[in-house]
Amino acid sequence: MKRLAAGAAVALVLGAAPAASAAGPRVVVVPAGGSVQAAVDQLHGHGTVVLRGGTFTGRVVVDGAHGLTLRAYPGEHPVLSGAGLSPSPGITGLLEITRSSKVTVSGLDITAYRSRSLGVTPAGIYVHGHDSRVVLRGNHVHDLGNEAGVLGSFDFGAHGIAAYGDDPAQPITGLVIAGNTVDHLKLGASESVVVNGNVTHWSVVRNHIYDNDNIGIDAIGFEPTLPEPYRYTDTNRARDGVIADNTVARIRSEGNPSYWSDGAWCNCADGIYVDGGTRIVIRGNTVQDNDIGIEVAAENARGSADHVLVTRNSISGSRYVGIATGGYCNGAEACGGVETGTSHDNTFTRNVLRGDNQLDDGSPEVLVQYHASHDTFTRNDIVASNSDHVVYGTVPDSDSHDNRSDHNVFSATGATAAEAVFGWLDRTWTGFDAYRSATGQDRHSRFR
Repeated sequence: MKRLAAGAAVALVLGAAPAASAAGPRVVVVPAGGSVQAAVDQLHGHGTVVLRGGTFTGRVVVDGAHGLTLRAYPGEHPVLSGAGLSPSPGITGLLEITRSSKVTVSGLDITAYRSRSLGVTPAGIYVHGHDSRVVLRGNHVHDLGNEAGVLGSFDFGAHGIAAYGDDPAQPITGLVIAGNTVDHLKLGASESVVVNGNVTHWSVVRNHIYDNDNIGIDAIGFEPTLPEPYRYTDTNRARDGVIADNTVARIRSEGNPSYWSDGAWCNCADGIYVDGGTRIVIRGNTVQDNDIGIEVAAENARGSADHVLVTRNSISGSRYVGIATGGYCNGAEACGGVETGTSHDNTFTRNVLRGDNQLDDGSPEVLVQYHASHDTFTRNDIVASNSDHVVYGTVPDSDSHDNRSDHNVFSATGATAAEAVFGWLDRTWTGFDAYRSATGQDRHSRFR
Protein backbone atom coordinates (compact mmCIF):
# COMPACT_ATOMS: atom_id res chain seq x y z
CA MET A 1 0.00 0.00 0.00
CA LYS A 2 1.30 3.41 -0.92
CA ARG A 3 1.16 5.65 2.17
CA LEU A 4 0.95 9.34 2.79
CA ALA A 5 3.73 11.33 4.37
CA ALA A 6 4.93 10.14 7.76
CA GLY A 7 2.71 11.22 10.61
CA ALA A 8 -0.41 11.68 8.47
CA ALA A 9 -1.92 8.49 9.90
CA VAL A 10 -4.52 7.90 7.19
CA ALA A 11 -5.05 5.06 4.76
CA LEU A 12 -5.69 5.65 1.07
CA VAL A 13 -8.70 4.36 -0.83
CA LEU A 14 -7.95 1.01 -2.47
CA GLY A 15 -4.34 1.35 -1.39
CA ALA A 16 -3.55 3.85 -4.12
CA ALA A 17 -2.44 7.43 -4.10
CA PRO A 18 -5.22 10.01 -4.35
CA ALA A 19 -6.19 10.36 -7.98
CA ALA A 20 -6.95 13.68 -9.63
CA SER A 21 -10.62 14.10 -10.55
CA ALA A 22 -13.28 16.76 -10.78
CA ALA A 23 -13.94 16.21 -7.09
CA GLY A 24 -10.25 16.15 -6.18
CA PRO A 25 -8.35 13.42 -4.32
CA ARG A 26 -10.04 11.03 -1.93
CA VAL A 27 -8.72 9.53 1.31
CA VAL A 28 -10.21 6.93 3.62
CA VAL A 29 -9.54 7.20 7.35
CA VAL A 30 -9.76 4.17 9.62
CA PRO A 31 -10.23 4.42 13.40
CA ALA A 32 -7.13 2.34 14.23
CA GLY A 33 -4.48 5.05 14.28
CA GLY A 34 -6.32 7.26 11.83
CA SER A 35 -6.60 11.02 12.26
CA VAL A 36 -9.40 12.93 10.60
CA GLN A 37 -7.55 16.20 11.09
CA ALA A 38 -4.44 14.78 9.42
CA ALA A 39 -6.51 13.74 6.41
CA VAL A 40 -8.08 17.20 6.12
CA ASP A 41 -4.65 18.82 6.34
CA GLN A 42 -3.17 16.42 3.78
CA LEU A 43 -5.78 17.37 1.20
CA HIS A 44 -5.12 21.09 1.67
CA GLY A 45 -8.84 21.83 1.72
CA HIS A 46 -9.83 20.13 -1.55
CA GLY A 47 -11.04 16.56 -2.02
CA THR A 48 -12.95 13.93 -0.06
CA VAL A 49 -12.27 12.43 3.35
CA VAL A 50 -14.16 9.17 3.86
CA LEU A 51 -14.52 7.85 7.42
CA ARG A 52 -14.82 4.12 8.01
CA GLY A 53 -17.02 2.79 10.79
CA GLY A 54 -15.79 3.18 14.35
CA THR A 55 -14.88 5.96 16.76
CA PHE A 56 -12.52 8.86 16.09
CA THR A 57 -11.50 11.10 18.98
CA GLY A 58 -10.30 14.66 18.58
CA ARG A 59 -11.45 17.97 17.20
CA VAL A 60 -11.49 18.60 13.45
CA VAL A 61 -10.95 22.13 12.15
CA VAL A 62 -11.55 22.95 8.49
CA ASP A 63 -10.01 26.36 7.78
CA GLY A 64 -9.76 27.91 4.33
CA ALA A 65 -11.04 24.87 2.43
CA HIS A 66 -12.56 25.04 -1.05
CA GLY A 67 -14.35 21.95 -2.32
CA LEU A 68 -13.93 19.56 0.63
CA THR A 69 -16.23 16.69 1.62
CA LEU A 70 -16.22 14.73 4.87
CA ARG A 71 -18.53 11.75 4.72
CA ALA A 72 -19.24 8.29 6.02
CA TYR A 73 -18.10 5.21 4.11
CA PRO A 74 -21.23 3.69 2.52
CA GLY A 75 -23.11 1.48 4.94
CA GLU A 76 -20.80 2.23 7.87
CA HIS A 77 -21.17 4.29 11.05
CA PRO A 78 -18.26 6.62 11.87
CA VAL A 79 -18.42 8.43 15.22
CA LEU A 80 -16.60 11.67 15.90
CA SER A 81 -16.33 11.75 19.69
CA GLY A 82 -15.28 14.52 22.04
CA ALA A 83 -14.92 12.16 25.00
CA GLY A 84 -12.05 13.25 27.23
CA LEU A 85 -11.59 16.63 25.55
CA SER A 86 -11.79 19.92 27.48
CA PRO A 87 -13.45 22.62 25.35
CA SER A 88 -11.78 26.03 25.50
CA PRO A 89 -13.58 29.18 26.66
CA GLY A 90 -15.97 30.69 24.14
CA ILE A 91 -17.56 28.69 21.31
CA THR A 92 -15.62 25.76 19.90
CA GLY A 93 -16.81 22.97 17.66
CA LEU A 94 -15.94 19.30 17.76
CA LEU A 95 -16.15 19.82 14.00
CA GLU A 96 -15.39 23.44 13.10
CA ILE A 97 -15.58 25.12 9.69
CA THR A 98 -14.32 28.63 9.02
CA ARG A 99 -13.33 30.79 6.03
CA SER A 100 -14.32 28.00 3.66
CA SER A 101 -16.50 27.32 0.63
CA LYS A 102 -18.12 24.26 -0.92
CA VAL A 103 -17.69 22.12 2.19
CA THR A 104 -20.02 19.15 2.72
CA VAL A 105 -20.30 17.07 5.89
CA SER A 106 -22.59 14.05 5.71
CA GLY A 107 -23.42 10.87 7.54
CA LEU A 108 -21.32 11.44 10.67
CA ASP A 109 -22.24 10.67 14.27
CA ILE A 110 -21.05 13.59 16.43
CA THR A 111 -21.21 13.24 20.19
CA ALA A 112 -19.72 13.53 23.71
CA TYR A 113 -18.22 17.03 23.45
CA ARG A 114 -18.92 18.29 26.96
CA SER A 115 -18.06 20.85 29.59
CA ARG A 116 -19.05 21.79 33.12
CA SER A 117 -17.45 25.24 33.06
CA LEU A 118 -18.85 28.75 32.90
CA GLY A 119 -17.89 30.77 29.84
CA VAL A 120 -17.64 27.65 27.69
CA THR A 121 -19.92 26.76 24.76
CA PRO A 122 -19.16 23.41 23.11
CA ALA A 123 -20.84 22.76 19.76
CA GLY A 124 -21.16 19.59 17.75
CA ILE A 125 -20.70 21.44 14.44
CA TYR A 126 -19.64 25.09 14.42
CA VAL A 127 -19.56 27.19 11.23
CA HIS A 128 -18.20 30.71 11.62
CA GLY A 129 -16.25 33.50 9.99
CA HIS A 130 -17.24 33.95 6.35
CA ASP A 131 -18.24 30.79 4.50
CA SER A 132 -20.21 29.95 1.38
CA ARG A 133 -22.12 26.86 0.28
CA VAL A 134 -21.50 24.76 3.36
CA VAL A 135 -23.79 21.72 3.44
CA LEU A 136 -24.45 19.75 6.63
CA ARG A 137 -26.58 16.77 5.68
CA GLY A 138 -27.67 13.55 7.33
CA ASN A 139 -25.53 13.82 10.46
CA HIS A 140 -26.52 12.74 13.96
CA VAL A 141 -25.50 15.24 16.65
CA HIS A 142 -26.39 14.05 20.12
CA ASP A 143 -25.55 13.62 23.81
CA LEU A 144 -23.27 16.60 24.28
CA GLY A 145 -23.43 20.00 25.94
CA ASN A 146 -22.64 21.96 29.07
CA GLU A 147 -23.72 20.80 32.50
CA ALA A 148 -22.25 23.59 34.63
CA GLY A 149 -25.35 23.38 36.81
CA VAL A 150 -25.27 26.93 38.14
CA LEU A 151 -28.92 27.79 38.80
CA GLY A 152 -30.11 30.93 37.06
CA SER A 153 -26.83 31.52 35.20
CA PHE A 154 -26.74 32.45 31.50
CA ASP A 155 -22.93 32.24 31.48
CA PHE A 156 -22.72 28.79 29.94
CA GLY A 157 -24.20 27.10 26.90
CA ALA A 158 -23.83 24.59 24.08
CA HIS A 159 -25.06 24.01 20.53
CA GLY A 160 -25.79 20.99 18.40
CA ILE A 161 -25.23 22.83 15.10
CA ALA A 162 -24.29 26.51 15.11
CA ALA A 163 -23.56 29.06 12.38
CA TYR A 164 -22.19 32.39 13.60
CA GLY A 165 -21.62 35.02 10.94
CA ASP A 166 -19.01 36.92 12.94
CA ASP A 167 -17.22 38.63 10.03
CA PRO A 168 -18.76 42.06 9.29
CA ALA A 169 -17.08 42.22 5.87
CA GLN A 170 -18.47 38.95 4.47
CA PRO A 171 -21.46 36.81 5.45
CA ILE A 172 -22.02 33.13 5.76
CA THR A 173 -24.11 32.50 2.66
CA GLY A 174 -25.70 29.49 1.00
CA LEU A 175 -25.62 27.39 4.19
CA VAL A 176 -27.74 24.20 4.08
CA ILE A 177 -28.59 22.27 7.26
CA ALA A 178 -30.67 19.36 6.03
CA GLY A 179 -31.80 15.94 7.17
CA ASN A 180 -29.84 15.92 10.42
CA THR A 181 -30.94 14.46 13.74
CA VAL A 182 -30.13 16.59 16.79
CA ASP A 183 -31.12 15.23 20.18
CA HIS A 184 -30.41 14.86 23.90
CA LEU A 185 -28.41 18.04 24.31
CA LYS A 186 -27.70 20.01 27.52
CA LEU A 187 -27.74 23.55 26.23
CA GLY A 188 -27.71 26.00 29.12
CA ALA A 189 -28.55 29.40 27.64
CA SER A 190 -27.99 28.33 24.02
CA GLU A 191 -29.82 26.56 21.19
CA SER A 192 -29.98 23.19 19.45
CA VAL A 193 -29.62 24.54 15.89
CA VAL A 194 -28.86 28.23 15.38
CA VAL A 195 -28.01 30.75 12.67
CA ASN A 196 -26.76 33.96 14.27
CA GLY A 197 -25.51 37.29 12.98
CA ASN A 198 -24.20 37.84 9.46
CA VAL A 199 -25.85 34.79 7.86
CA THR A 200 -27.89 35.15 4.67
CA HIS A 201 -29.61 32.91 2.11
CA TRP A 202 -29.64 29.79 4.29
CA SER A 203 -31.95 26.85 4.84
CA VAL A 204 -32.73 24.57 7.78
CA VAL A 205 -34.87 21.79 6.31
CA ARG A 206 -36.07 18.25 7.04
CA ASN A 207 -34.22 17.92 10.34
CA HIS A 208 -35.43 15.96 13.37
CA ILE A 209 -34.71 17.88 16.57
CA TYR A 210 -35.95 16.51 19.86
CA ASP A 211 -35.44 16.00 23.60
CA ASN A 212 -33.20 19.03 24.14
CA ASP A 213 -33.47 21.45 27.07
CA ASN A 214 -33.52 24.71 25.14
CA ILE A 215 -34.60 26.17 21.79
CA GLY A 216 -34.89 23.79 18.84
CA ILE A 217 -34.21 26.10 15.87
CA ASP A 218 -33.26 29.77 16.27
CA ALA A 219 -32.55 32.61 13.82
CA ILE A 220 -30.91 35.45 15.73
CA GLY A 221 -30.07 39.09 15.25
CA PHE A 222 -28.61 41.96 17.28
CA GLU A 223 -26.46 39.90 19.64
CA PRO A 224 -22.76 40.85 20.01
CA THR A 225 -21.93 38.39 17.22
CA LEU A 226 -20.73 41.47 15.39
CA PRO A 227 -19.20 44.35 17.36
CA GLU A 228 -19.99 48.02 17.14
CA PRO A 229 -20.62 49.77 14.83
CA TYR A 230 -22.31 46.76 13.16
CA ARG A 231 -24.26 45.27 16.04
CA TYR A 232 -27.55 47.09 15.49
CA THR A 233 -27.49 46.93 11.69
CA ASP A 234 -29.10 44.48 9.28
CA THR A 235 -25.65 42.97 8.72
CA ASN A 236 -25.90 41.44 12.18
CA ARG A 237 -29.16 39.57 11.54
CA ALA A 238 -29.97 36.09 10.31
CA ARG A 239 -31.93 36.92 7.15
CA ASP A 240 -33.38 35.64 3.90
CA GLY A 241 -33.65 32.08 5.20
CA VAL A 242 -36.01 29.12 5.19
CA ILE A 243 -36.98 26.83 8.08
CA ALA A 244 -39.09 24.10 6.49
CA ASP A 245 -40.34 20.55 6.90
CA ASN A 246 -38.58 19.95 10.21
CA THR A 247 -39.92 17.91 13.11
CA VAL A 248 -39.23 19.61 16.43
CA ALA A 249 -40.42 17.82 19.55
CA ARG A 250 -40.10 17.90 23.34
CA ILE A 251 -37.96 21.02 23.53
CA ARG A 252 -38.39 22.00 27.19
CA SER A 253 -36.45 24.16 29.63
CA GLU A 254 -37.62 22.37 32.77
CA GLY A 255 -34.49 20.97 34.41
CA ASN A 256 -32.16 23.36 32.56
CA PRO A 257 -30.22 25.23 35.29
CA SER A 258 -30.19 28.48 33.29
CA TYR A 259 -33.99 28.64 33.51
CA TRP A 260 -34.42 28.30 37.27
CA SER A 261 -35.79 31.52 38.75
CA ASP A 262 -37.70 32.40 41.93
CA GLY A 263 -38.00 28.79 42.96
CA ALA A 264 -39.46 27.48 39.70
CA TRP A 265 -38.55 26.43 36.19
CA CYS A 266 -39.39 28.66 33.24
CA ASN A 267 -41.39 26.83 30.58
CA CYS A 268 -39.97 29.03 27.85
CA ALA A 269 -38.08 26.91 25.32
CA ASP A 270 -39.32 27.50 21.77
CA GLY A 271 -39.56 24.76 19.20
CA ILE A 272 -38.81 27.34 16.49
CA TYR A 273 -37.75 30.89 17.31
CA VAL A 274 -36.96 33.97 15.26
CA ASP A 275 -35.19 36.36 17.64
CA GLY A 276 -34.35 39.49 15.70
CA GLY A 277 -34.22 37.83 12.28
CA THR A 278 -35.79 39.19 9.11
CA ARG A 279 -37.22 37.95 5.80
CA ILE A 280 -37.54 34.34 6.93
CA VAL A 281 -40.05 31.67 5.87
CA ILE A 282 -41.13 29.11 8.47
CA ARG A 283 -43.11 26.53 6.50
CA GLY A 284 -44.49 23.02 6.84
CA ASN A 285 -42.90 22.13 10.18
CA THR A 286 -44.31 19.69 12.71
CA VAL A 287 -43.84 21.30 16.11
CA GLN A 288 -45.12 19.24 19.01
CA ASP A 289 -44.90 18.97 22.79
CA ASN A 290 -42.49 21.88 23.28
CA ASP A 291 -42.79 24.70 25.83
CA ILE A 292 -43.68 27.19 23.07
CA GLY A 293 -44.43 26.14 19.52
CA ILE A 294 -43.24 29.00 17.28
CA GLU A 295 -42.20 32.47 18.43
CA VAL A 296 -41.35 35.59 16.41
CA ALA A 297 -39.83 38.24 18.66
CA ALA A 298 -36.75 40.30 19.49
CA GLU A 299 -35.03 40.02 22.84
CA ASN A 300 -32.81 43.05 22.28
CA ALA A 301 -34.56 46.35 22.98
CA ARG A 302 -33.05 47.91 19.84
CA GLY A 303 -34.03 44.98 17.66
CA SER A 304 -37.02 43.70 15.73
CA ALA A 305 -38.31 40.52 14.16
CA ASP A 306 -40.00 41.43 10.92
CA HIS A 307 -41.16 40.21 7.53
CA VAL A 308 -41.37 36.62 8.75
CA LEU A 309 -43.88 34.28 7.10
CA VAL A 310 -45.14 31.47 9.36
CA THR A 311 -47.26 29.18 7.21
CA ARG A 312 -48.66 25.65 7.00
CA ASN A 313 -47.11 24.49 10.27
CA SER A 314 -48.69 21.95 12.61
CA ILE A 315 -48.33 23.05 16.23
CA SER A 316 -49.66 20.91 19.07
CA GLY A 317 -49.14 19.95 22.68
CA SER A 318 -47.17 23.04 23.68
CA ARG A 319 -46.90 23.40 27.43
CA TYR A 320 -47.32 27.19 27.37
CA VAL A 321 -48.58 28.61 24.04
CA GLY A 322 -48.70 27.55 20.40
CA ILE A 323 -47.64 30.81 18.71
CA ALA A 324 -46.20 33.92 20.35
CA THR A 325 -45.07 37.22 18.88
CA GLY A 326 -43.87 40.57 20.19
CA GLY A 327 -41.50 41.50 23.00
CA TYR A 328 -41.96 39.55 26.21
CA CYS A 329 -41.27 42.53 28.53
CA ASN A 330 -41.93 46.28 28.45
CA GLY A 331 -39.71 47.59 31.22
CA ALA A 332 -42.49 47.44 33.80
CA GLU A 333 -41.89 46.54 37.42
CA ALA A 334 -42.93 42.97 36.70
CA CYS A 335 -40.07 42.77 34.20
CA GLY A 336 -37.49 44.32 36.49
CA GLY A 337 -37.04 47.21 34.08
CA VAL A 338 -36.14 44.89 31.19
CA GLU A 339 -37.05 46.16 27.73
CA THR A 340 -37.42 43.99 24.64
CA GLY A 341 -37.70 44.65 20.92
CA THR A 342 -40.52 44.71 18.42
CA SER A 343 -42.39 42.39 16.10
CA HIS A 344 -43.85 43.92 12.96
CA ASP A 345 -44.99 43.09 9.45
CA ASN A 346 -45.10 39.35 10.06
CA THR A 347 -47.72 36.97 8.67
CA PHE A 348 -49.10 33.85 10.39
CA THR A 349 -51.26 31.97 7.91
CA ARG A 350 -52.67 28.48 7.25
CA ASN A 351 -51.25 27.02 10.45
CA VAL A 352 -53.02 24.31 12.45
CA LEU A 353 -52.89 24.69 16.25
CA ARG A 354 -54.27 22.00 18.54
CA GLY A 355 -54.17 21.34 22.26
CA ASP A 356 -51.55 23.83 23.34
CA ASN A 357 -51.26 25.17 26.90
CA GLN A 358 -50.86 21.73 28.41
CA LEU A 359 -50.01 23.52 31.67
CA ASP A 360 -53.67 24.54 31.67
CA ASP A 361 -52.87 27.87 33.31
CA GLY A 362 -55.21 29.98 31.20
CA SER A 363 -52.63 30.84 28.55
CA PRO A 364 -53.84 30.98 24.94
CA GLU A 365 -53.16 29.17 21.71
CA VAL A 366 -51.87 32.46 20.23
CA LEU A 367 -50.22 35.12 22.38
CA VAL A 368 -49.65 38.70 21.17
CA GLN A 369 -47.16 40.33 23.53
CA TYR A 370 -45.66 43.84 23.74
CA HIS A 371 -44.52 46.04 20.85
CA ALA A 372 -46.23 43.97 18.13
CA SER A 373 -47.63 45.89 15.16
CA HIS A 374 -48.79 45.30 11.59
CA ASP A 375 -48.79 41.53 12.12
CA THR A 376 -51.41 39.45 10.31
CA PHE A 377 -53.17 36.26 11.45
CA THR A 378 -55.22 34.72 8.68
CA ARG A 379 -56.62 31.37 7.51
CA ASN A 380 -55.40 29.50 10.59
CA ASP A 381 -57.26 26.58 12.16
CA ILE A 382 -57.08 26.98 15.95
CA VAL A 383 -58.51 24.67 18.61
CA ALA A 384 -58.11 25.71 22.25
CA SER A 385 -58.23 22.85 24.73
CA ASN A 386 -57.36 24.46 28.06
CA SER A 387 -60.12 24.58 30.65
CA ASP A 388 -60.44 28.37 30.35
CA HIS A 389 -61.09 28.04 26.59
CA VAL A 390 -58.60 30.83 25.70
CA VAL A 391 -58.02 31.15 21.96
CA TYR A 392 -56.19 34.49 21.63
CA GLY A 393 -54.36 36.13 24.51
CA THR A 394 -52.72 39.42 25.31
CA VAL A 395 -50.46 40.82 28.05
CA PRO A 396 -51.11 43.48 30.72
CA ASP A 397 -50.75 47.05 29.48
CA SER A 398 -50.04 45.89 25.95
CA ASP A 399 -48.98 48.58 23.52
CA SER A 400 -49.43 46.38 20.44
CA HIS A 401 -51.42 47.97 17.64
CA ASP A 402 -52.50 47.75 14.00
CA ASN A 403 -52.51 43.96 13.94
CA ARG A 404 -55.13 42.13 11.89
CA SER A 405 -56.92 38.80 12.26
CA ASP A 406 -59.41 37.40 9.73
CA HIS A 407 -60.53 34.36 7.72
CA ASN A 408 -59.64 31.96 10.56
CA VAL A 409 -61.48 28.94 11.93
CA PHE A 410 -61.71 28.74 15.74
CA SER A 411 -63.01 26.21 18.21
CA ALA A 412 -62.56 25.34 21.87
CA THR A 413 -62.81 21.86 23.33
CA GLY A 414 -65.91 21.60 25.49
CA ALA A 415 -66.97 25.21 24.89
CA THR A 416 -69.43 27.04 22.69
CA ALA A 417 -68.71 30.20 20.73
CA ALA A 418 -70.33 32.15 23.56
CA GLU A 419 -67.89 30.65 26.11
CA ALA A 420 -64.60 30.94 24.22
CA VAL A 421 -62.19 33.67 25.37
CA PHE A 422 -60.36 36.11 23.08
CA GLY A 423 -57.75 38.65 24.14
CA TRP A 424 -56.87 41.57 21.89
CA LEU A 425 -55.03 44.85 22.55
CA ASP A 426 -54.93 44.57 26.34
CA ARG A 427 -58.56 43.54 26.73
CA THR A 428 -60.33 40.22 27.01
CA TRP A 429 -63.79 39.19 25.82
CA THR A 430 -65.82 36.09 26.56
CA GLY A 431 -67.69 35.05 23.46
CA PHE A 432 -66.73 35.08 19.80
CA ASP A 433 -69.36 37.61 18.78
CA ALA A 434 -68.52 39.96 21.66
CA TYR A 435 -64.86 39.91 20.64
CA ARG A 436 -65.63 40.57 16.98
CA SER A 437 -68.05 43.36 17.74
CA ALA A 438 -65.65 45.14 20.08
CA THR A 439 -62.49 44.81 17.97
CA GLY A 440 -63.65 44.61 14.36
CA GLN A 441 -61.35 41.60 13.94
CA ASP A 442 -62.22 38.24 12.35
CA ARG A 443 -65.26 39.52 10.49
CA HIS A 444 -64.94 36.70 7.95
CA SER A 445 -63.82 34.04 10.44
CA ARG A 446 -66.03 31.36 11.94
CA PHE A 447 -66.32 29.45 15.18
CA ARG A 448 -66.75 25.76 14.58
